[in-house]
Amino acid sequence: MRALVLAAGLGTRLQPLTRARAKAAAPVDGEPLVRRTIRWLAGHGIRDLVVNLHHRPETIAAAVGDGADLGVRVRYSWESPVLGSAGGPRHALPLLMDAGKEGRTFVLVNGDTLTDVDLPAMIAAHRRSGALVTMALIPNPRPDKYGGVLLDADHAVTGFTKRGSLEPGFHFIGPQVVDAEAFQPLPDGVPAESVMGIYPALMANRPGSVRGFVSQAAFQDIGTPADLLQTSLDLAAADGRDGAPRWGRNPQVAASARVVRSVLWDDVTVGAGAVITECVVADGVQIPDGAVLTRCAIVRGARDLEIVKLDR
Repeated sequence: MRALVLAAGLGTRLQPLTRARAKAAAPVDGEPLVRRTIRWLAGHGIRDLVVNLHHRPETIAAAVGDGADLGVRVRYSWESPVLGSAGGPRHALPLLMDAGKEGRTFVLVNGDTLTDVDLPAMIAAHRRSGALVTMALIPNPRPDKYGGVLLDADHAVTGFTKRGSLEPGFHFIGPQVVDAEAFQPLPDGVPAESVMGIYPALMANRPGSVRGFVSQAAFQDIGTPADLLQTSLDLAAADGRDGAPRWGRNPQVAASARVVRSVLWDDVTVGAGAVITECVVADGVQIPDGAVLTRCAIVRGARDLEIVKLDR
């Protein structure tokens, strides 16, 4: 079993942080998201992976390399332009299928979400059902925030709803088990989407070919800078470090400065008397002496710091 990690997105909701790194390379409690995803896959015995790249690809390659330190083999699928949630997998098929028949079924995961879904049980359910696509679903926790997935009594996907819909549905949390046949008919190098594109066509032409795997799995969406901060704080608290997420390499914090419930990436300097509270500070930022910043995402701009308030 192989896996494709989708990491080519532009990360617009995570701006301004994605000016410094690709979304999947953003550190959460001190570790890039993509490394957390790869570690999770390796824990389920998946050790042959492809990561697709487009925006700030060097930041993902620097975080992962060839995967050897994580006990896996990682290869890369480069996209220009970005090819989307279906075009990306289609472009990566030669890497995923070069083992022959065994590569026709693979795991597809988002590089910007964290979950503990039972992946072996999901793979087994996919194989039993004969589906082309099996999507990991949970009861929709926020219909006002997330679109929904509709299922019939046999867990075949029958449709998708937009956020705010009153129709009861499930929330898609990222992992999928897919057969190459779902993507192979697409032309290579042409952008295409899955949920809003080829999946409805599959459902219409082959009812039951797209199915849901429903569980109560945990799910953390690193969509915005506020999400990234909160997830880092949650992981730190679960590890007994309440309010103290891990920082990146080479932080330089003046003795008179205060850094409270904040995330610092690599090579951050915090000047004398500065007070940083619930902030995410990207690579190489130098916080001036005496600065007071609360709930901000901070990156280096062309001439000065770019500071954006976090949403709640």
